[in-house]
Amino acid sequence: MITSMKQRRMLPLMEQRLAEVPAVVLLGPRQVGKTTLALALCRTTDAVYLDLESEQDCARLAEPELYLADHLDRLVILDEIHRAPGLFPVLRGLIDKSRRAGRRSGLYLLLGSAALELLRQSGETLAGRVSYLELSPFDVLEVGATMTDRDRLWLRGGFPESFIAPSAAASLRWRQDFIRAYLERDIPQFGPRIAAGRLRRFWTMLAHHQGGLLNIAQLARNLGVDAKTAAAYIDLLTDLLLVRRLPAWHANVGKRLVRSPKVYVRDSGLVHALLGIADKETLLGHPVVGASWEGFAVEQLLAVSPTGVEASFYRSSGGAEIDLLLRFPDGELWAVEFKRSLKPRPGKGFHHACADLNPGRRFMVYPGEEAFPLSREVEALSLPALAKLLAE
Repeated sequence: MITSMKQRRMLPLMEQRLAEVPAVVLLGPRQVGKTTLALALCRTTDAVYLDLESEQDCARLAEPELYLADHLDRLVILDEIHRAPGLFPVLRGLIDKSRRAGRRSGLYLLLGSAALELLRQSGETLAGRVSYLELSPFDVLEVGATMTDRDRLWLRGGFPESFIAPSAAASLRWRQDFIRAYLERDIPQFGPRIAAGRLRRFWTMLAHHQGGLLNIAQLARNLGVDAKTAAAYIDLLTDLLLVRRLPAWHANVGKRLVRSPKVYVRDSGLVHALLGIADKETLLGHPVVGASWEGFAVEQLLAVSPTGVEASFYRSSGGAEIDLLLRFPDGELWAVEFKRSLKPRPGKGFHHACADLNPGRRFMVYPGEEAFPLSREVEALSLPALAKLLAE
């Protein structure tokens, strides 16, 4: 069980990045723990924290260059930075001015919930001065080691308040309120006003379609909108780090390959809340159970993967398939298949796909505890074991 936010793996990495560059952008959906993590950093660092949703804190930045120039010797944390894009040129000016004078510039930790827009704003202005980190919900290396803890994480998802809620019913209520708040309050901040009911139906459709190939035209028809509108909805939910598009492997292997990405609602707890799944028994009897577990496992592994690892899936028209391919910066390729069975066996499609790609390592992730070989080349591992191997 999580006992405190100080156990989050992101904290030492965040400290390392701040020692290397003057500005670090910490991305993550709302309520994932960005502010709590930043405040934990305040306890060990001379820092000033400003919440740009607070009128009082915004008033301090009425003359941002003057205010920030007075704090060059401190870490300045700016929460919800996407609300004040005009601050990026000010930060660049202060950083460059300090560099030209041969002084150590101020340090800035910028927290934001909208990935693409924030990356664009900061990338255009702070190029060469900024590093990016993404804080995911709790992962299997941050919760308890027992299967009960992992099942709790799968059912409730990794948002801290949902995971630590005193009961399954309280956790579900938190997630339902989270979804409602996003639809009615948060999402309208990031683009044209979208009817909350329509976007909820769209989000729910994606939960039903968990792990399926993205078919914009079909989604648009089911929702009663045009394809451009449906694509904009996908873009928005992806930008808010609520949905993942997992790209198809695109290298030329002489086979006819599927090109459409897979689409996942990233947090398994939100999948279950959108579908009205309140407990494990209901989940185990629901048609989404296999896709839910696959999506959960994919997110857990990507959350702990080293910087620079590229994720995709492989599927050919002939039935060859690998659920998750991890390509490391040195070119090494790992193939991962997911089986929610205590007696996992790779199918012919996995073997055929491995013959096409010849990955360096091949894993079958299953919900058991022990590691054992399935063949000379394929190893069965628990999800935490592979996550630990990736994080090392």
